[in-house]
Amino acid sequence: MNTKHNAAAEHQAAKRHWLNSQESGYHKAMGNRQVQMIAIGGAIGTGLFLGAGARLQMAGPALALVYLVCGLFSFFILRALGELVLHRPSSGSFVSYAREFLGEKAAYVAGWMYFINWAMTGIVDITAVALYMHYWGAFGDVPQWVFALGALAIVGTMNMIGVKWFAEMEFWFALVKVLAIVAFLVVGTIFLGSGKPLDGNATGFH
Repeated sequence: MNTKHNAAAEHQAAKRHWLNSQESGYHKAMGNRQVQMIAIGGAIGTGLFLGAGARLQMAGPALALVYLVCGLFSFFILRALGELVLHRPSSGSFVSYAREFLGEKAAYVAGWMYFINWAMTGIVDITAVALYMHYWGAFGDVPQWVFALGALAIVGTMNMIGVKWFAEMEFWFALVKVLAIVAFLVVGTIFLGSGKPLDGNATGFH
């Protein structure tokens, strides 16, 4: 019994040593200010600016319930990820933890799903940039793919530079999103409080 226990302990120790060896060469380069602002900005997605208005018009207040349910699931997933990070900090995120607890097959699936998820998210984001630019009449004659390609080039370049500069740029971009949300809340409150018509429709509570 003790032999089996010792063998299992040695196997776990060897596995932990191998997992930790995958992190060699990495070091922390992001400050607390940058991490917190990137986390806040990451919660403000493209859909909140571009897609929420049309969905709110169609679904009404029920959309708030959908956001609440999805946010609850996201909260528990990120809490679980936080526990794993405290257990063993890793730059591999879900893939690294899937390999440690579920094996290579699960890590393979998690890795490809993670890649597909962010690849599709990237397509959505650069398409949103092109739609934003086309909203302004001055850029109406420029093909949409030009803006999408330009956004892809900028994001790709940002990811190729050092993490310190990347984090600093992400901090300011996230700050712009936070300030935009604050501005929207202030303007919306003013319209609701004043009852001023908007596009021929009455605003406020009736």
